[in-house]
Amino acid sequence: MADNVIKIAYLYEDLMNTYGDSGDVKVLKYLLKKKNYETQVDNISLDHEFDADDYDFVFFGGGQDFEQTVVAKDLIRHKNTIENYVNNGNPMLCICGGYQLMGDYYKTNSGVTIKGLGILPLHTIFKSDKRMIGDTKYMTEWGEVTAFENHSGQTYFDDTNKLHPFGQMIEGYGNNPQDKEEGLRYKNLIGSYSHGPLLKNVNVANAIVKMILQRHEERVNA
Repeated sequence: MADNVIKIAYLYEDLMNTYGDSGDVKVLKYLLKKKNYETQVDNISLDHEFDADDYDFVFFGGGQDFEQTVVAKDLIRHKNTIENYVNNGNPMLCICGGYQLMGDYYKTNSGVTIKGLGILPLHTIFKSDKRMIGDTKYMTEWGEVTAFENHSGQTYFDDTNKLHPFGQMIEGYGNNPQDKEEGLRYKNLIGSYSHGPLLKNVNVANAIVKMILQRHEERVNA
């Protein structure tokens, strides 16, 4: 593997791309190319083998309830490799449904509980009477972010000592209507409800590129 090839794992691209979240990967490829890196993107889908240690970045987009149910059943095979990757401080971005599935569970409108990976101490409850949709604005450690949200799932942290919000809301809902917080940051994992895509915000995209390049250097020199 050439030293200038960045490897990205895109989890369930064919099932979890409802709101065009693949745009986040396209932004990263563009920024990496400007730095003279080539990018290899592997779609990790149903029944595929996957070792997160082989990658410099892992991306997990959003999907509808049916697709999340299908993905959740397959995803459990990869819990150990994803958990080790995340806990070792490697970069990962999870959007909407992908963010929810990193937690303990997602309870649907029909009362069905979709079991998540349980890597992050959080849970999500679908509230059919409160769809959170519209433009959002919030402040992160890398500056202001503008995006778009469209979800009925309300996410709550179960361990606020371990998990920290990705941003503080200025406009919109974020995780839920009560907390005024958007997404999460755990080590170098970012979870977010932001579509649009999120990484049109170049301040965040550049920060993630920096994480990716650090991870890449460590991987190729291991």
